[in-house]
Amino acid sequence: MKPLIIVSGLGRTGYKIYQLLKQQGAEVVGLSDRTLVVQEDDRIIVGDLRSPQVLIEAGIKAATTIVLASNDDALNIAILTQAKTLNPKIRIVNRLYNQTLGQRLDYTVTDHLTMSVARLAAPIFAFSALGSKTIGHLRLFEQTWSLHEEIIDTNHPWYGVSLAHLWENLEQMLIYYLPKKGEMDLVTGVKTGQKLQLGDHLIVAHQTKFKRKSRFLWKQWFKFFFNLSTYKQYVRPVIMVTLILIILIALASIIYLMVNWSISPVDALYFSVGMITGAGGKEEVAESAPDGIKIFTAVMMIIGAGIVGIFYALINDFVLGSRFKQFLDAARVATVNHYVVCGLGNVGMEVIRELKQQGHDIVVIESDHSNRFLHSVRSLGIPIILEDATLAETLQSAHIEGANGIIVVTSNDMVNVEIALTAKALMPKLPVVLRIQDNQFTESVQDVFQFENVFSPSELATYSFAAAALGGRILGNGMTDDLLWVAIATLITPNHPFCGKIVENIAPDGDFVPLYIAREDKNIHGWNLLSTELKNQDVLYLTVPATKLKQLWQSNSNQILQMIY
Repeated sequence: MKPLIIVSGLGRTGYKIYQLLKQQGAEVVGLSDRTLVVQEDDRIIVGDLRSPQVLIEAGIKAATTIVLASNDDALNIAILTQAKTLNPKIRIVNRLYNQTLGQRLDYTVTDHLTMSVARLAAPIFAFSALGSKTIGHLRLFEQTWSLHEEIIDTNHPWYGVSLAHLWENLEQMLIYYLPKKGEMDLVTGVKTGQKLQLGDHLIVAHQTKFKRKSRFLWKQWFKFFFNLSTYKQYVRPVIMVTLILIILIALASIIYLMVNWSISPVDALYFSVGMITGAGGKEEVAESAPDGIKIFTAVMMIIGAGIVGIFYALINDFVLGSRFKQFLDAARVATVNHYVVCGLGNVGMEVIRELKQQGHDIVVIESDHSNRFLHSVRSLGIPIILEDATLAETLQSAHIEGANGIIVVTSNDMVNVEIALTAKALMPKLPVVLRIQDNQFTESVQDVFQFENVFSPSELATYSFAAAALGGRILGNGMTDDLLWVAIATLITPNHPFCGKIVENIAPDGDFVPLYIAREDKNIHGWNLLSTELKNQDVLYLTVPATKLKQLWQSNSNQILQMIY
């Protein structure tokens, strides 16, 4: 019997997950809070998603997995509690905006997996900005690998190259092989020396190249002084008031010296500063002076009190407020070979972390002065420009003319299009990566405006949700030619059917591609991987078509593949 999978919340993302699971042959039921236009073979129940009656009607007591696909965290939590009450053993795949809450739920709730659209989509945005055409990503060896689909033609450098030759390159991983003619799995192709032919498809994971950050101090100082003139509006009021204060003190000191040459210049300066600031000191300088000087002193005290008050207010606002941070951010903006990220939401934050991890210079533009991620970004040493990114002046202040690319990921589609068009008007050849929520709008925007990469985060993430719903610890996934494949990790135990078997002998039967084996404190990959005998406590990392996961649906599924979470 196939396990029953319930998809709750059939919005854009939820219905796409539902359709993908149907496409992969899963028995799936959808729950919606509103009437939908559906296909004849769809199994969709309309009602209150939190209602026990609706969940029971969907088969919650017999279901193995429920996917909470709503974009409302509170609603997903409410459904989670009802589902666990009705079926304590059910597995939860939960879409949560609050990732901190998700981590806590993963720790406290049995069989709970938190998934974030932003975290799943961000690597695609980042890799696209770097100039690579990605169809997915993997998390292996504690880093992100970008996935590419290579379609072999006569001009392709791999045309006529044997799969065995490519298998030897450990800086890339062969993920899946789809021959144009006939049927052959990747491991068999590697063992037999199969050569890539015209029309063959090969999915490859490329290792991320980390860029070393420059540590030259003079470059940092050059950046600082280069940007001072551009952002002088941040310090102009403070400088002006400081100059006025200095002029008043100098004027008063000169007048006191002219009236009474018996006092020293230091005493005149000391009294002037104390008189204007209100601190006092050396009052005898004015006590023995003529009445006109005393009137002058009184007037200077009043004027000084006002000037000093303004001075302190500006200093407090500049240092304790946001002005000083804006000034420091502006002075640290990179001038060349950086990436501009517009929009500091969940997707933007994940893109920033990905680019930062790879060692790239980043400049962030955000219009909301109270954005909750401002402190997190500044703690990473990344400058932020708190201005409207739709304005050409703002993009110019981010030195867009020297940038390697711009990633526009605000939550407003129209704002994103406007920013992208402004950037293209300034720099027509600048690579643009654009976020659009509506997938249909995505295609039309890319066709009409000729932007390099336009993505919908929810569209990118649906494949991962569908793969996770099918079971296992999902390390990555991809979709090509209607084939959904997933990367998973399986723990080898004495009862595991793979235990004691040679990898190259079992891979063709299971139609999976072995990636590597984690054994104690070492990893086994390459040619050694194929000839390795699997032992107890080995962890085998592999990729397999989602349709092949139906072997998990057998009654002895716990013995076939024991997934690690």
